[in-house]
Amino acid sequence: MTRLLISLGSNINPTYFLERAAFQLRLLDGVTSVRFSRVLRSPPVGTRGPEFLNAAALVEYEGEVSAADLALPLTGIEARLGRVRTEDKNAARTIDLDLVMIEGHEPQGTDLVTYAFVSAPCAELAPEWTIPGDGRTIKEISMDHDHSGLTTEDLELNEDEIFDPEYEELVRKMLAHLGEDPDRQGLEKTPLRVAKAMRYLTRGYHQDVKEVINQAMFESDAEDMVLLRNIEFYSMCEHHLLPFYGKAHVAYIPDGHVIGLSKLARITDVFSRRLQIQERLTNQIADSLMESLEPKGVAVAMEGVHLCMLMRGVEKQTSSMVTSAVRGSFRTDARTRAEFMGFIYHE
Repeated sequence: MTRLLISLGSNINPTYFLERAAFQLRLLDGVTSVRFSRVLRSPPVGTRGPEFLNAAALVEYEGEVSAADLALPLTGIEARLGRVRTEDKNAARTIDLDLVMIEGHEPQGTDLVTYAFVSAPCAELAPEWTIPGDGRTIKEISMDHDHSGLTTEDLELNEDEIFDPEYEELVRKMLAHLGEDPDRQGLEKTPLRVAKAMRYLTRGYHQDVKEVINQAMFESDAEDMVLLRNIEFYSMCEHHLLPFYGKAHVAYIPDGHVIGLSKLARITDVFSRRLQIQERLTNQIADSLMESLEPKGVAVAMEGVHLCMLMRGVEKQTSSMVTSAVRGSFRTDARTRAEFMGFIYHE
């Protein structure tokens, strides 16, 4: 496990963009938990522009993560939220996401030891982390700073408090339309729960395959098939907003590069966590691998159970849908295609 601190800052519609950035940080590949500090208001540095809202995030990653691993995911969030970098380093911005420090490593840059709006929120989350080569803890660094320009903002970024008012209101209206009372005890928090659930179930819209792969692509002289079988997937039918789920089998034949095995499962998850039809989902996984890895060939097979058929319509309880997509050598070579099919159905 790797723990690290990330600073967040915004002075363009800051409430909106801090909440969106907080949401997208939780969706980063490999993140197991995120905890946020209170939000602080601070004057801009080196300019007369609008005031900033600042916060820090304590992020836990599974496995080992380096500063280089985080560069693309963080700039990706900034780009999706409209951050435009110019020669003016003090220009107003929708969002600033900076890696402050990985636990046990030296800080990135000098912001932590220079600015109270960085050290104060970080000290809330990791007060006892010691700065290598400095000897001080983050709490001690923060105590050495002047906090007179900082004020606490009434904004909560932690997960239990973040919500989507517009979406919740739509859920309330739906419940009322069904003849229910949205304010009764059992349904009082249902709009909030549904909003959070739908964010999770459709988190693939906020993920990018390039960020998922990141630096997990390696040179290799391997020439034989690489196959990951029985990848569990869960998706939502775009026609009825009902779940469909099952198993995916993903294979490729390398052409100079291989990819970390877990990434095949994560790429499947990126596209399945959207409103989908199984045919398109299968093709998107295959096309994404062909584009990012440039292998000799890719094959994807998926078997799914669709609740829109089990719970409504024809109500066929034992039916399942099988789709496949083949690219490159899997399409042109029948023996390679047959080998793939033999592997996935061999127990």
